[in-house]
Amino acid sequence: MTLENDELKLYRGQDFVVSRNVVIHQPSLNEICDYGERDYYSMIYQLTATPQSMKWQLWDMGIDYTEITPFELFYGFLFRLYPQEKTSILFGDLDFTKFQVAQRKDDGSPLLYQAIEKNNADNIGWEEIILDEFTYHMITDYLRKVHFIPKDEQLPANKATKMILIEDAREESLRHKDKAYHSPLKNMVSAMINSEGFKYSHADVWDMKINAFMDSVKRISKIKNANLLLQSGYSGFGVNLKEISNRQLDWLGELE
Repeated sequence: MTLENDELKLYRGQDFVVSRNVVIHQPSLNEICDYGERDYYSMIYQLTATPQSMKWQLWDMGIDYTEITPFELFYGFLFRLYPQEKTSILFGDLDFTKFQVAQRKDDGSPLLYQAIEKNNADNIGWEEIILDEFTYHMITDYLRKVHFIPKDEQLPANKATKMILIEDAREESLRHKDKAYHSPLKNMVSAMINSEGFKYSHADVWDMKINAFMDSVKRISKIKNANLLLQSGYSGFGVNLKEISNRQLDWLGELE
């Protein structure tokens, strides 16, 4: 089995089979709404967190975020945060809280391990589930691509910059701590169903998989921006198209 994030399959919304017992389901807007948008995205950001995205929390725990890897953060803290009933929207019956930290016998590298009981016609007995660093990266890369979440891996140039970044992150978090939550998806759904070029109505947009919907948000924005630039440039009174990158004008290009 080849472990790769096929972009077309991801856009189509089909489940991503990582291994026999690790399958990631891509939810629809309807499923996310029923789950709870705020709780859903909180879980997604936690599962895909890097040390850089938790720099001040780690510092307060006595951990330098520049000295641990994303996988060390995951198997050290994050995988235990969500019981099966919380992660089932993504991972079905897989229970992350039952994993144990172990080591490979050949090279001593860390991994997460659990054994599950199988009692069916094809398989009777116990089956191992292993999440090593490679599998972890495949899972988190998939989740980031599905939700258009950038991966924060920036490292400070020196200790002084590191401390500034830690305090800036702490202040940013505290500044938003008591703010009322407003649904980003609600605004995007509202914008899309009222946008020319979006073919889904309020009744059927909820069946869209989250990646296809987020892709539509970005694609329609890219198309409109390209059209505005072209209209302005060809009018003779607006922008100079020679000064605009082809990436901005190519509405068939990659989304950022």
